[in-house]
Amino acid sequence: MRLETERLMLRRWDGPGDRDAFAAICADTEVMEWLGGTLTRAEADARVDRVEASWEANGHGRFLVERKADGAFLGWSGIMPAFHTLPIAGVPEMGWRLVRHAWGEGYATEAAAAAIADGFSRLGFPEIWAFTNPGNLRSQAVMRRLGMTRRPDLDFDYPDQPEGGPLRHSMVYVAQKP
Repeated sequence: MRLETERLMLRRWDGPGDRDAFAAICADTEVMEWLGGTLTRAEADARVDRVEASWEANGHGRFLVERKADGAFLGWSGIMPAFHTLPIAGVPEMGWRLVRHAWGEGYATEAAAAAIADGFSRLGFPEIWAFTNPGNLRSQAVMRRLGMTRRPDLDFDYPDQPEGGPLRHSMVYVAQKP
């Protein structure tokens, strides 16, 4: 499964180089600031394994994102069922993670827009959710650029985060099928 935009190729994970690049992004403290902290190589590989399991079971997951001009790895983007430990488990959740040098270039919005369009057209989702922490202003801006609607009534707290901690509360945005 592949999606193509003007500047990006979104594709399935298919090689060891993919995992190396993803492990590097997951070890970057700035990238992972709002995502629960850095991951070890084994933890990053487990995330890719979970993505691939979602593709096999559900026909969707996070795409690897490459820049078409030079094939550079930029990160991941796509829809997965929200993780089973969350109060919103199972809802189609849009997510992205990009290397720092790709921030501010519109790649997150471009990749997410393609994945959301696929979620509505090919997968038939009536709505797609995204969530982030109140402090993650970059992700909130992407959600707004995608035309997602802020839904405070759907906000939730991460059960494994400390009360009052910066990662405890999640703000929900929803895209509705046109």
